[in-house]
Amino acid sequence: MNQLTMTRGGRNVFSDLGFAAEEAQNLQLRSQTMMAVESWYKASGLTQEKAAQALGVAQPRLNQLLKGKIGEFSLDALVNMATRAGMRVGLTIKPVPGVSVTRAQAPKTRSVATQGKSRQTRRVA
Repeated sequence: MNQLTMTRGGRNVFSDLGFAAEEAQNLQLRSQTMMAVESWYKASGLTQEKAAQALGVAQPRLNQLLKGKIGEFSLDALVNMATRAGMRVGLTIKPVPGVSVTRAQAPKTRSVATQGKSRQTRRVA
């Protein structure tokens, strides 16, 4: 008989599935927004046609959302739909524990003599 082992997942299922950190964050935000719009639709009692009109999209587009077609939607489009559904959409940004922040360095500059007595400072590439 085979033994099954369980591994506790992290906070982002998309990271657990092996997506790069940037894509995993974007997918998580899109999936959360899609679930919120789907919940609104189910609670509204509207037909897909009427709900789509309220969201400012065509009925087939709403149907894609209800089927979970996450690749068909940008975060921007989903935020627009959620806003039209009367939701307030927010984004919380927090530092990742254990990740150090590096400071950006100012571009290198040098003084360049001009025709007059004044000097200009130009960025060096």
